[in-house]
Amino acid sequence: MDKLSIEGGIPLNGEVAISGAKNAVLPILAASLLLDAPLTVKNVPHLHDVTTMVNLLSHIGATVHLSDRADVIIDPRTIKNLVAPYELVKTMRASIVVLGPLLARYGRATVSLPGGCAIGSRPVDIHLKGLQAMGATIDVEGGNIVAHALNGLVGTHFVCELVTVTGTANLMMAATLARGTTVIKNAAREPEVVDLANCLNKMGAKISGMGTPTITIEGVTNLSGGEHQVISDRIEAGTFLVAAAVTGGKIKVKRVDVDALDVVIAKLQEAGMLIELHQDAITIDATGRRPLPVDIKTAPHPGFPTDMQAQFMVVNCLSSGVGTMIETIFENRFMHVPELQRMGADIRIEGHTAVCHGVEHLMGAPVMATDLRASASLVLAGLAAEGKTLIDRIYHIDRGYECLEEKFGMLGARIQRVR
Repeated sequence: MDKLSIEGGIPLNGEVAISGAKNAVLPILAASLLLDAPLTVKNVPHLHDVTTMVNLLSHIGATVHLSDRADVIIDPRTIKNLVAPYELVKTMRASIVVLGPLLARYGRATVSLPGGCAIGSRPVDIHLKGLQAMGATIDVEGGNIVAHALNGLVGTHFVCELVTVTGTANLMMAATLARGTTVIKNAAREPEVVDLANCLNKMGAKISGMGTPTITIEGVTNLSGGEHQVISDRIEAGTFLVAAAVTGGKIKVKRVDVDALDVVIAKLQEAGMLIELHQDAITIDATGRRPLPVDIKTAPHPGFPTDMQAQFMVVNCLSSGVGTMIETIFENRFMHVPELQRMGADIRIEGHTAVCHGVEHLMGAPVMATDLRASASLVLAGLAAEGKTLIDRIYHIDRGYECLEEKFGMLGARIQRVR
């Protein structure tokens, strides 16, 4: 099994281009199931999760191929199998987003209950309740969601009990082909949901209100094909910005949506970093600066993203004071803490709060990744630490970061993949 070996203590400097957003591309690929012509998706990151979704679409019967420019082209006209099996779904929770499109387009679908990261409970109840409100009949049999809407879905007013990104995406896609108008309240506002809505509108959907808590979808009879370019990955961008902060370097992060990183930028400035904003780039200068501690409470967008909590914990671990991290989204997202403690971090867990007393240096150590963003935090800690860090189970990283070690290597890091 591959590992990452890092010789830390080197300030990172240079420029890095950000890849397409994992959390946007997965539902956009699934949205191809709604169409009656091919969809070309541009700026697709080369990630394990993307490969899983492509394999799932191929299993369903869609014709998928790559263009010379590495665009993904999906032709849904060859679909013949409306089953998403456990073998494919178990490795990626986002696989559930094929349920809404299949049900809306074909009137039935069987999707295995999903797996994915072990960061806490992420039930699909809201997905199922929303589809039932649209008239679907849903049963859970043998670990599979068996859904039918043989007379089609019908528009409805639905209030999400909790803000859910994949739930909002699933219901929004299903509603595009429903008869009548659907209103989703307490909807997710994340940029990735907005990107999906923009893609669907290009294909002929009538969606409004994306980016607000209330999304309205006026159902249409069919959606055509076309092309769409995926937005940049704000979490990858944030990870590289934090890398500069914890190594005392200077990095220009290019090909980013600056507005989507407002709260991350604000916290980096609060930590004492110099930030320069450009039209589609951000420069962070941490040269000679030890981070100041920051207090963070995760929240749905536009709040502080839970996917950046682990990375910012490294900032607090190396800060000149005491910072607190309150996790409100997932109940088990502090699994990186024992690994950071192995590297000398002073962290105390109190329920859903991590209290970090900053230390001057972390020390390299063998550590183990437990989920995608925890993996990123250990890489950041290894880059900042004195000595060698060996990170095991890095397949988590490959799920969400494209060419991570190569990109860090271009910034001067001593990092390599080993067995």
